[in-house]
Amino acid sequence: MVGGGGQPGRWSAREMRSLARSCGMARLAVSAEEWSREATGVHALSSLSPGEYNDGCHEALPGERLVLRRLTEMLRANRTLLTVSLITMVSQLGFGMVIPVLPLFVQTFGGTEAAVGAAVAAFGLARLLFDLPMGHLTERAGRRPVLLIGEAITAVGSLACGLAATYPQLLVFRFIAGIGSATVLTVGPIIVADVSERHNRGRMMGVYSSFFQLAVGIGPVVGGTISTFLGPRAPFIVFGGLGAVAATICYLWLPETRHLPDQAAPLSPGRPTNATVFRALLFSPGFILVGMIGFAATVARTGGIFSVVPSTAYRFGGLSTSQVGLAITLANLLNFSTVSGAGILADRLGRKATIAPGALLVAAGFVLFSFQSSFGVFVAGALLWGMGSSLYNSPASAYAADLAPARANGTTMGIYRALSDLGYVVGPLLLGFLADRFNPISALLTVAVVFVVIVTLFTVYAPETRKAARPLQA
Repeated sequence: MVGGGGQPGRWSAREMRSLARSCGMARLAVSAEEWSREATGVHALSSLSPGEYNDGCHEALPGERLVLRRLTEMLRANRTLLTVSLITMVSQLGFGMVIPVLPLFVQTFGGTEAAVGAAVAAFGLARLLFDLPMGHLTERAGRRPVLLIGEAITAVGSLACGLAATYPQLLVFRFIAGIGSATVLTVGPIIVADVSERHNRGRMMGVYSSFFQLAVGIGPVVGGTISTFLGPRAPFIVFGGLGAVAATICYLWLPETRHLPDQAAPLSPGRPTNATVFRALLFSPGFILVGMIGFAATVARTGGIFSVVPSTAYRFGGLSTSQVGLAITLANLLNFSTVSGAGILADRLGRKATIAPGALLVAAGFVLFSFQSSFGVFVAGALLWGMGSSLYNSPASAYAADLAPARANGTTMGIYRALSDLGYVVGPLLLGFLADRFNPISALLTVAVVFVVIVTLFTVYAPETRKAARPLQA
């Protein structure tokens, strides 16, 4: 970044005032010099409160460029949001690259479909087991060092997968890579929660999620192309290199944000213990229910979209692999194009106003998946799933962060991430069992019913957190 004065990484006072006017920052209570120091990078963070540190954009922008302008202004005003989003995007690009290649790689060891499932489960199990410990560790060691370690683990584990000589070695290395993934996907939202406030947390989570969705969306295409020319091991090795790149970005440019919630709650008596945070969240209907929505969403994705939905389309709908792939790709593109807008809506209308309709759209999508009457119906189901997922994804993360006890963002988001990743392990097993024991249509309708039940409870019993609710007292 080069400011008008020609000094790299530094903004002039005039540029700061211009940026403030363009974002509608009438409420900004920080001097141009402080903004100039913040724009240079890391060291001015301790002098800024979260309210001064985040973007502060409130005014509506006309025309169809609203979402793009919001995203651009927010990233310009908050370099930490940009940095952590880039780190996550680089890492998840590698994750997306290995998705279509893993079955082929397992087959090189003579593995069956069950062996492929075990390789997926090893990764998911590691995420489930390490989400909470890594979230809690950020409260003790800080966000930056934990994320740096996570990216290093991702790099080593993924590279080792590409070099594995036997199938048991691959399982071990997949578990190690899963530990790194748990760390990255837990710490990223914690940092976003640190640098945001209630009035803009939804849109900031939306910006972060848009980087995530972009990487996961294009990763399979990149990974499939690399595998075609260099073999199924190559995407894992490239994934290791991307992990190293993400770790380098983290080391060079990501500031520590653990102290920012302390500034927002200066009278709080210190960091709560794990037990007190658990107790506060356990007795919070809103947190439990939003965690159940996260769990159901992961079940729908890993057990449904990744497994039962395509197999049902092949078996009962007579669809081809290209048709199923096209429908899911269109859904992912719709998800990516609307996820930032969902965050803006969550800040303006409230978290529940986007979470509940999104969950109902996903339920409707799975009902359409169960019809299997035509390709058009299947596409409609996929689009409903993509739109619904975008509506509740980032607002649900913002909702969980809203309820975090003072100085407990790390532990809170670790628990929320663990509840979601429980679906990563349970989803394929549960829906697979239902499909085998009864039929795939029953499995898909079960997902729809579960969503309707959970969202009904959430609508009735969960409080709105955008303005009215206060953080839980640990």
